[in-house]
Amino acid sequence: MNDELNNTKESACHVADASGMPDVVERATFQTEMEKLRIREKAHTREGDAIAAARRRLPMVEVAANLALTGPNGQVSLLDAFEGRRQLIAYYFMWSRGRPAPEQCEGCTWIGTQVAELSYLHSRDITYAVLCQGPYEESKRYYNFMDWHMPWYSAEDSLDALLVGREVGLFHLVCYVRDGDRVFETYWTTRRGVEAMDNSYALMDLTVYGRQELWEDSPADWPQRCTYTRTSNGSPTWQPVWPGGRPIAQWSRLDAGRSDDLGNGPDHQTMDTANRRSAQN
Repeated sequence: MNDELNNTKESACHVADASGMPDVVERATFQTEMEKLRIREKAHTREGDAIAAARRRLPMVEVAANLALTGPNGQVSLLDAFEGRRQLIAYYFMWSRGRPAPEQCEGCTWIGTQVAELSYLHSRDITYAVLCQGPYEESKRYYNFMDWHMPWYSAEDSLDALLVGREVGLFHLVCYVRDGDRVFETYWTTRRGVEAMDNSYALMDLTVYGRQELWEDSPADWPQRCTYTRTSNGSPTWQPVWPGGRPIAQWSRLDAGRSDDLGNGPDHQTMDTANRRSAQN
């Protein structure tokens, strides 16, 4: 059954783009339909506000502040990851130990590219950090390849305690607050809940074709190319592929001449760069 599903995905990815377009109407008709939708959008926004208010009223659970993390200067504690601020938002990055860069998590790579400017979080006394679920040295090479700048730690030695009751190895977004030297967990989410960190999909959702993925409820002739944040090449074609290829954000790093060698196997950069140039010629 899994093979059948994968075959369906792969074939769908290679179907030529559909050419559907919305009906063309006069401005007054367009505005009327927009106003109908705006009522739903405002209700959605208010419901989001109400959910956020409920989130602020959740109880919290204490977490050992001395749980070990590994950072650029060796072992530190969970408390240290706050960097002196009152709150900490931690993204638990999935990791495939010993696997090359193209085989690392496309979803976590997508999320990793979304949170770039940290000043606004810092202005609210919040630190954002990535707690990778793999070894520090190997994963830090990926961090360097991706040219990321947020705080990065390995939480490998403390995952069972940090993610108690949850699936270790799956990505999670967890919020903490501290009271002096004591640390408390206040909220967590996973799977589509981490879309709270996203900008790209949120913008796609405003466009007429949306995310162009198979699961979406779109008109029959709308393009749905099954991207899953992986492609077999980069600009200008961005050919969707599943499985295989690379997480989409890796292609621009290769174009910039960055090495994707994680020190755990052969360097794939030269091969993939050559393949990409061949595909574009």
